[in-house]
Amino acid sequence: MILYEMISAGTILPNTVGLLSTFSLQGVGIATAVVGATGLFIGLFLGFAAKKFEVEVDEKEAEVRGLLPGNNCGGCGFPGCDGLAKAIANGEAPVNACPVANQAVYNQIAAVMGTEAAETEKTVAFVKCAGTCDKTEVKYEYYGVQDCKKAALAPGKGNKKCSYGCMGFGSCVKVCAFDAIHIVNGIAVVDKEKCSGCTKCTAECPNNLIDMVPFGARTKVACSSKDKGKDVKAACQAGCIACKMCVKACEYDAIHVEDNIAYIDYSKCTNCGKCAAVCPVKVIQLEQA
Repeated sequence: MILYEMISAGTILPNTVGLLSTFSLQGVGIATAVVGATGLFIGLFLGFAAKKFEVEVDEKEAEVRGLLPGNNCGGCGFPGCDGLAKAIANGEAPVNACPVANQAVYNQIAAVMGTEAAETEKTVAFVKCAGTCDKTEVKYEYYGVQDCKKAALAPGKGNKKCSYGCMGFGSCVKVCAFDAIHIVNGIAVVDKEKCSGCTKCTAECPNNLIDMVPFGARTKVACSSKDKGKDVKAACQAGCIACKMCVKACEYDAIHVEDNIAYIDYSKCTNCGKCAAVCPVKVIQLEQA
């Protein structure tokens, strides 16, 4: 505005205005050149730095990572699939360390590593409790946080008379990334077809109720109580009373009673079902083939 008034008043001559315009264009040109040169310098510097500090990637590690399922569940004990791939490539983990993968994947990883993968059977989670709402006795009403670890701090480890059983607040459900475990009638139940074997639920259960069992295992003891028979009966209708009838019925020495609870040796069990047939409290479950 001031420049316009000065021109109008004749204070600044027209050729002076042209000179000012030339200076303005020169200023823009210089600024553009400076910005361009700065950008070029930064680009060259970043390119040099990237080359200088480039981290070489192990080809085997990259191939193994490409074969892993990518769930990043941590069930292998390493920080995600990247961590496991690096461990396998470095010989720090076996080729079948991923609990989510199958035998075909193990064989492919073994081929990359120039070795062979041992034949392994998938393991799945199993909740050792049959104390549903209609079978277990309740001591009091629980109105606290709906979390098993929090409830375990309450007197008697929750409101059920059996302090060994499933509290049914679903902490295991919350950590399962595969929708494989749900609370049904007061206890956690695993869908073995969906279970990946990542073991996250086993680590979450404060009562250590969840075991990993072979996928093909059809005979399972759904109880964890170590109380004597009389006390078990007072707390739950579906508890092991340590009668040892299952032990006598087994022809393969596959089931034994320890600490008042029956345990199955799956390396010996044939799933014949005789132990389940004689169990008086039906705590031994036989899954149909």
